[in-house]
Amino acid sequence: MQAIGTAGRHIGGARARHAAGFTFIELMLVVAVVGVLALGLVPLGELAVQRSREHDLRAALRELRTALDAYRAAVEDGRILRKADESGYPPSLDVLVRGVDNVKPEGPKKLVFLRRIPRDPFFPDATTPAERTWGLRGYDSPPDSPRPGKDVFDVHSLSERRGLNGVPYRQW
Repeated sequence: MQAIGTAGRHIGGARARHAAGFTFIELMLVVAVVGVLALGLVPLGELAVQRSREHDLRAALRELRTALDAYRAAVEDGRILRKADESGYPPSLDVLVRGVDNVKPEGPKKLVFLRRIPRDPFFPDATTPAERTWGLRGYDSPPDSPRPGKDVFDVHSLSERRGLNGVPYRQW
C-alpha cells in the first residue's frame, strides 16, 4: 500500500499527476458552445432592432396623421382661413411646425400642431431633413397610388422593405 503525502503526491516512486487547468479539447468545446449561442442571439438582436424601428414608425405616422387631422379640424372650425379651391389640409409638413394664424379672436394667435417633424426610422440617409424622409399624398391622389399634390392629406414611408407582418412599410 502506498502512502499519500500532504501535497497529494504518491510517495514511493510513483509519478505525481496534477490537473493544472483545462485541456485543449475542453477549451475548444467551450468556444464552440459560446459560438453556437452567439449565432442564435444575433438574429434575435436584429429582430429586436427591427421591432423597435417599426414601433418608432408607427408612432411617427400616428403623430403626423393626428397633426394633419387637427389642422383639418381647425379649418372646419373656422380657426384657419381657407380659400374656395383648397382642401383644408396643410400645404406642407413644415406648416404644422411653423404654425398658422388663428383667425378667431379667442384662443392663441398662432396655431401650432407639431413641435418637430419626426423622421422616418427606415429612411437610409440620416443627413436628410426630417420633412423630406416621408412620402406625401395629396388630397386628390388615389390611395393605391399616392402622389404629392398641392396639400398634404397623408404621409407614408419611402422604404421598400416589408414589415415583420409582411406588409410593405409604404402601405402602413
